[in-house]
Amino acid sequence: MLKLRLSRGGTKKRPVYKVVVADSRFARDGRFIEKVGFFNPLLPKEKKERVGLEAERIKYWLGQGAQPTTRVARILGENELMPMPANGNNPNKAVPKKERNKKEEDNKEAPKAEAAPAEAAPAEAAPKEEAPKAEAAPKEEAPKAEAAPAEAAPAEEKK
Repeated sequence: MLKLRLSRGGTKKRPVYKVVVADSRFARDGRFIEKVGFFNPLLPKEKKERVGLEAERIKYWLGQGAQPTTRVARILGENELMPMPANGNNPNKAVPKKERNKKEEDNKEAPKAEAAPAEAAPAEAAPKEEAPKAEAAPKEEAPKAEAAPAEAAPAEEKK
């Protein structure tokens, strides 16, 4: 499988990356098919020298089925060469692990206490759910009725 990925270069603690097209079985810094850009993470985001991409070649390789890695997909999204990938959301990342475990234990205990009132609530909510379904049904039928004559008319014209 072809991948668009970063190949590391530079010295210790001074990384510079090439954006390359490579077979996924090859080593990270090993053999690659084509170099299609570069990325220098040490420069500020505002500088245009931070990222350089050959847009035409990247579009060609994406068309050939090459899959970008998550980091490369983000770089391509920032440069509007492909849709921006969804950002991962980990709200617990900054919370120390011990505190996270305590919160999880508290969350497990809380549903047990709330289980009894929750059983009574569905009986009250059931009639409320039936009313919206009745309202939604006529809306769904109306478009079908309008669509049927429209579909029949073109069929008659074709004959």
